[in-house]
Amino acid sequence: MGNLLISEPPLQVLPSLAVKVGLNEAIVLQQFHYWLQRSNNIRDGYKWIYNSFPNWNKQFPFWGLNTLKRAVTGLEKDGYLITANYNKAGFDRTKWYRIDYSKLDMSRPSTQNGPTNGPKWVDGTAQNGSTNTNRLPETTTEITKENSAAVAAHSSIESDFEEIWSAYPNKKGKKQAFNHYKAWRKKSAKHSNDYLFTQLKLYKQYIAQNKDWYRPMDGSTWFNGRFDDEYQVSTEQKHEGREYWTGG
Repeated sequence: MGNLLISEPPLQVLPSLAVKVGLNEAIVLQQFHYWLQRSNNIRDGYKWIYNSFPNWNKQFPFWGLNTLKRAVTGLEKDGYLITANYNKAGFDRTKWYRIDYSKLDMSRPSTQNGPTNGPKWVDGTAQNGSTNTNRLPETTTEITKENSAAVAAHSSIESDFEEIWSAYPNKKGKKQAFNHYKAWRKKSAKHSNDYLFTQLKLYKQYIAQNKDWYRPMDGSTWFNGRFDDEYQVSTEQKHEGREYWTGG
């Protein structure tokens, strides 16, 4: 097993970036950033890279194609990746990509509009071709206690979210729900699952007592602060085996 331990240039990712966008997405962003720095494809003042998903996937052999597509599509939807079509052939729908560094609270790298001293990017071919993107960063990074703590905190928040999510009755909008949950947890050390479980118990009682007309709100909605809502919940218990009349 020893030959699996850093016997080739390693993939790198900053734990703080993984906390911000997710681990798979952070790996994609880091690699796109590396390739963008070496790209000669400049359009509208920005450097771009492009390739087909099957060829992208060759650079991430540890993922299935669908996993890679989800990561890239998620980064597009969240605004971290900007896409365009600069293909000369009208039928060629290959997407071109660049990173919105402002979205990451980063200034644009100094190499974005100028030449680099590193390996030059070879222009890609069309949809069925390949690009020279197989070179990974040949540097190492020290894993500090601070970064390790960031990863551990993210892992803890994820597991805590899964715990409360599994108990929520309407599982729609999980990704948005997690983003809301994560932001809420970071606002205060007092924000915990104990509070959410207490609120969820009351909410479930309200749902049960109004099931004839009330539908549980989507998870993405409830986790967006709606867990603070107050509901009129009856605490009166029915006696087992007996129905009560309200009229004569």
